[in-house]
Amino acid sequence: MNAHEKVEVVTDTKADTSSRDTSSSQGQGVGDKSNSQHGNNLDQAYWYVQDSQNVVEATPRELRSLRRKIDFWIVPIMFCCYTMQFIDKVSLNYAAVMGLNKELKLKSNEFSNAATWFFIAYLIAEVPNAIILQRVPVAKWLGANVILWGIATACTAAAHNYATLLAARIFLGIFEAAIAPSLILISSQWYTKSEAAPRFSIWYAGLGLGQIIGGIVSYAFQQVKHPAFSGWKIMFIVLGLVTVVIGFVTFFFLPDTPMQARFLSEAEKVMLLKHVAVNQTGIRNKHYKWSQALEVLRDPQLWLMVLLTILISISSGVITTYSATLIRNFGYKPPTAALLNMPSGIVSIASTLIVGYGVRHTSNRWAWIAACCLPGILGGGLMSFAKGNKAAQLAGIYMVNVITATLIVIYQWTGANVAGQTKRVISVALVSGSFSVGNIIGPQTFQAKDAPDYIPAKITVLATQAAAAVISVVLFLYYVWANKRKAPVSVIRENVDAGGQSDERLWEDQTDMQNRTFRYVY
Repeated sequence: MNAHEKVEVVTDTKADTSSRDTSSSQGQGVGDKSNSQHGNNLDQAYWYVQDSQNVVEATPRELRSLRRKIDFWIVPIMFCCYTMQFIDKVSLNYAAVMGLNKELKLKSNEFSNAATWFFIAYLIAEVPNAIILQRVPVAKWLGANVILWGIATACTAAAHNYATLLAARIFLGIFEAAIAPSLILISSQWYTKSEAAPRFSIWYAGLGLGQIIGGIVSYAFQQVKHPAFSGWKIMFIVLGLVTVVIGFVTFFFLPDTPMQARFLSEAEKVMLLKHVAVNQTGIRNKHYKWSQALEVLRDPQLWLMVLLTILISISSGVITTYSATLIRNFGYKPPTAALLNMPSGIVSIASTLIVGYGVRHTSNRWAWIAACCLPGILGGGLMSFAKGNKAAQLAGIYMVNVITATLIVIYQWTGANVAGQTKRVISVALVSGSFSVGNIIGPQTFQAKDAPDYIPAKITVLATQAAAAVISVVLFLYYVWANKRKAPVSVIRENVDAGGQSDERLWEDQTDMQNRTFRYVY
């Protein structure tokens, strides 16, 4: 574990609400205006802790108990959201092997275009998300979008030609765009940076479960034989209804912040906030700062993250959209292809959980990303050059699924290394938008003229994984250099031991570049 992740900030908070009451009663004087401006720079969590009479520091045993309670209430909801967003997104892949292309009379690259337009809509929708997520309750925004994309999924059953299918996919992309930035922001509120890694992995493992469930669902609905209502149409309706139910659960039961968690006592809320203050990334601040927005443009780490995400997502876009199609092209019947796609989910779950556990106990996020890229490179090679060998090509598809674990490391890395509320919201939307860019490029490597082997697309998987491994090393070197320019860890420890880092310092709405005591994790 990196030395800067071991720095524990212990504060002796004293509730001091009298000064705030005094300043608020002064009318419109200069002093009041100054205090108001200072208050705007402090996170809402700071004022919550200051107003509370619960100032006792938590013991390690109490923190473990608190983490278990949070895990029980928060993580399952996020897991269900991510599972359904993946199933709903790739349901088009399963519908293709169930006869959708033939029934809708899709021509040439129209299926690829339908998959691509989902991500174009996803990308465009990240722009308003970057603004809205700072102004509205995050969990409520997520819940509303889950409900709406569930409706869009169900409406796909009504598609009767290319145009109507395209409309359904575009609306699905718009509403699903909220999922990644919302979950990154929500997850980062409840845990320290190292604690967050396995929790990110747990809800992200919903992707792997989605692959397994998707295969079962596709196989089941392929057994439906009805002349007026095809199996793929019933599948979209059922998936849409399940998603809507999960959306309502999210809207009403997932707290927007720890301060609003009904399952925590007042003392537990304060205990948690004081514990996660060490992150120096804040919980909630609704004041939009243009200076932080502009800082995004000149922050090298974010552009490296964007490039890394695009490279990873090109491969994941190929696999998630076309895996069932590739397996079918090996010569398997559609129901068998759906079932053979299920082990991909097992690989995704195993790699995601292993990486999350590894980051929690060893850090070295860059090395875990590079390590996951190696099976991706080998898998891409088997897919590309093991022509005529079904077993080898199938193994290649399964191996490429290891790369799904890298994306959650990038998400958690972004949540841990970007501070300043405006900058954080824009950054998570930017990285999420980069995911859609990669997924726009990925399906387009599958051109009708390259069927049935699609060699150019398979070589793309190999090349992008090799490049991603290199970028992860570059990002590691950048963080080492950036941390050397900040205050030494020894100085931070001395300030903490001497009480030099006050609660205000920890909760100030400063960016990671502005805060000299902020430490990047890698």
